[in-house]
Amino acid sequence: MATTKRKDGTTRREVIVTTSVLTCELAKVVCALILMVRDGSLKKVFSQWTLVGSLTASGLPAAIYALQNSLLQISYKNLDSLTFSILNQTKIFFTAFFTYIMLRQKQSIQQIGALLLLIMAAVLLSIGEGSSKGSSSSDPEQILFYGIIPVLVASVLSGLASALCQWASQVKKHSSYLMTVEMSIVGSLCLLASTTKSPDGEAIRQHGYFYGWTPLTMIPVVANALGGILVGLVTSYAGGVRKGFVIVSALLVTALLQFMFEGKPPSVYCLVALPLVMSSISIYQKYPYRVKKKES
Repeated sequence: MATTKRKDGTTRREVIVTTSVLTCELAKVVCALILMVRDGSLKKVFSQWTLVGSLTASGLPAAIYALQNSLLQISYKNLDSLTFSILNQTKIFFTAFFTYIMLRQKQSIQQIGALLLLIMAAVLLSIGEGSSKGSSSSDPEQILFYGIIPVLVASVLSGLASALCQWASQVKKHSSYLMTVEMSIVGSLCLLASTTKSPDGEAIRQHGYFYGWTPLTMIPVVANALGGILVGLVTSYAGGVRKGFVIVSALLVTALLQFMFEGKPPSVYCLVALPLVMSSISIYQKYPYRVKKKES
């Protein structure tokens, strides 16, 4: 993992996965603290903080997110940007599934249809990009086992962690910014503990923490950190419908930037899957479940 080279892109394959994840978590902590200072909630939040409450609300999601981030870093380096972005949206399906299981949060008929469209797009991409015909790589097995499968497993974990965070927010009344700080710290500690015996830990000890890094490596790291916080803010202040348009726009921008900077046009499978995902996200955000009022 730490010795494979990639000449293009900002996240090169020789960058040690654990170092990029840890740096991303540190960036999340800094961003969340800055935002809490800005809205004046920092002093109040930490005056009410307890270790037991923190572990109850954030401990398990933090460990899940740490594993998810590692899987995403592995996948990102083995898929093109657009395929990665499209498959990563399957976390919407798993979030809906786990929130129903844990919180009994129901979906409308339109949302169920939208989720089915999303799964269709994921299956299409998985079959297409994982085959020798659909893949531009000479090693389609690497794309399947180190690209497609990790991002899909990460989506399952993301859905579970999101449901747990929603439970903590609704039941425990935990601040979203505080949860970001707590989960980043706990997740980082879990990763650091894993480096004692992991290949990444050995690579860090042998080559150093910033092995393979360039100034451009910080771009996706910081962008990932800001992205998670900004999505929460968009949802809170702009509403779910606008959030859906933001996600759709991001997919289009990803396709455009991939063509501009990598000179790589989307594959046929991506071109078919992209409108499915865009339609799915728009429908899902536009038609939320509404409780029917009983006639008196």
